[in-house]
Amino acid sequence: MSEKRATREPVGSDPAEARLFEASDDGARPRRYLLTMFPYPSGDLHMGHAEVFAITDVVARYWRAKGFDVLNPVGWDSFGLPAENAAIRRGEHPAVYTEANIATQAASIRRFGVSFDWSRRLHTHEPEYFRWTQWLFARLHERGLAYRAAAEVNWCPQDRTVLANEQVVDGACERCGTAVVARSLTQWFFRITAYADRLLDDMTLLEAGWPAHVLTMQRNWIGRRDDVGPGGESARTYRLHDWLVSRQRYWGAPIPVVHCPECGEVVVPDDELPVELPHLEGAELLPPASPSDTEAVSPLAGARDWVATTCPRCGGPAERDTDTMDTFVDSSWYFLRYLSPGYDGGPFRTEDAARWMPAALYVGGVEHATMHLLYARFVTKVLYDMGLVPSSEPYARLLNQGQVVNHGRAMSKSLGNGVDLATELDRHGVDAVRLAMLFSGPPEDDVDWADVSPDAMRKFLARVLRLVPPGSTGADRPDTLRRTVHRIVHEIDGLVEAGRFNVAIARLMELVGEVRRAASGAGGAGAETYGEAVEAVAVVLSLFAPHTAQDLWERLGRTTPVAAQPWPTVDPALLVITEVEAVVQVDGKVRDRMQVSADVAPAELERMARARPAVARAVGDRAVRRVVVRPPHLVAVVLD
Repeated sequence: MSEKRATREPVGSDPAEARLFEASDDGARPRRYLLTMFPYPSGDLHMGHAEVFAITDVVARYWRAKGFDVLNPVGWDSFGLPAENAAIRRGEHPAVYTEANIATQAASIRRFGVSFDWSRRLHTHEPEYFRWTQWLFARLHERGLAYRAAAEVNWCPQDRTVLANEQVVDGACERCGTAVVARSLTQWFFRITAYADRLLDDMTLLEAGWPAHVLTMQRNWIGRRDDVGPGGESARTYRLHDWLVSRQRYWGAPIPVVHCPECGEVVVPDDELPVELPHLEGAELLPPASPSDTEAVSPLAGARDWVATTCPRCGGPAERDTDTMDTFVDSSWYFLRYLSPGYDGGPFRTEDAARWMPAALYVGGVEHATMHLLYARFVTKVLYDMGLVPSSEPYARLLNQGQVVNHGRAMSKSLGNGVDLATELDRHGVDAVRLAMLFSGPPEDDVDWADVSPDAMRKFLARVLRLVPPGSTGADRPDTLRRTVHRIVHEIDGLVEAGRFNVAIARLMELVGEVRRAASGAGGAGAETYGEAVEAVAVVLSLFAPHTAQDLWERLGRTTPVAAQPWPTVDPALLVITEVEAVVQVDGKVRDRMQVSADVAPAELERMARARPAVARAVGDRAVRRVVVRPPHLVAVVLD
């Protein structure tokens, strides 16, 4: 297989080609918003990223080919504890560490050929973004949905910060595994319990598009129960608690509140946002080791010049709140910022939300069922109540991809079964890895890399590129190949629409085999029909293996990107089966194949079979004992 585009010229690197992947917003075509859970910038891409990006990219390319204006944006969830801890260990500022990882991942995504709209790229750690996260906090506060209260909270001694209930797994911090202890602290909460009933009841809107097990997980997490109390009154209770959003760490969006001796808690006005982080380095980033039982101290508390401020209400001396927000606040609304990149009049334009929301499909991991997905639904409902978004749910459909494992176990350095994505790409090529990932099974199933064969996919792609040998014109009967192409393309269309990518690839392999037979003269095709067939292969292949598809397209003499081509038009008349292939056997061996009418009579089928030269040669001078005829597919000649 040619590696030209896979290694030196990633799909979408050319500016003209990249513009093909930008949503137009012109209203000329029907719109579809495709969303991928945005990555966290810790190191380079891994096999899990490869799976979710491959799945999403097939859908994006398919929708474009079918005539939709597709919004398929990219960004990074770039605040957070892992980046902060890693930067401290390396002696770097979190911004330096984070931005270096983003650059690495962005280069790998481009190499992988993902057709993202890069013009809408966002990073949640940039002031242009978290200004609007702080704006969201202010809107929740003014509606009584953000409040500060003393409560018993989960404290992680290792990371020295509080955790939401959803971030505690079996009594331990989900990030570092340290046993969590209870502390009584004053913290900021979002009143998600005020929306508990709507979060439950609105699941009826999602039952057609969300996996049933995700909805069950959310129902169980909210845990609504009608208890019969004294005197027969019904008292409704919930398992759900309010969302704890305070974090005693540096690398996050500062909570936009000042504490004034005269006015109390005052939210920073919109025109003074964003409240940016002070520049801290080295030991300044470390939170105090042993906060008291009544307070938790953030590293920001040590930045006294930053803490000291004036009250926006009375102008007197005041102090900034020194907590930052949980990164799940950043990700609870990021899909809306994609709609209006660079907009300075608000987090997004309401007309853009009306144009694109809700997202047609969201692809990401099931591990976020009771955290990110629940939080995004809550925030969307608040914005809906404010009249800013057109629907009370953010995502019409949800697809949870399976996990990539190795020899039946999650990949881990300690287990010695890790697989490095970059190494696999270098060894097999980008398209072979993409195809192998997609061919391994349905998107929802786990992928065991030990059972996957990128090398077989590489050999298949090499066969694809041999479909246009110099001077090939094919044979002289076009009908057979044309019917086959239209039938298989029609089948692939339905399979991709249903998300059965592995079966669609199997049909594509069948199509390539039929075209190769036609090239050898065995299948019967004219030069024009053969060229149309190879064009169809290139367009369909571009969903799964865009680099090879572009190579094939250029070998056909085409100068426009294959990604700009519409889906092959299928003639319904050619889907009506009027001819089928009949196999002729002599003593159990296939001696010939022929096209016959689907309603051919048994006697006519036998006559046609025995008249074939290849069959006559196989029979020779021997006597025919009997002939088994199974119209329209089989004639079996048995000799004495």
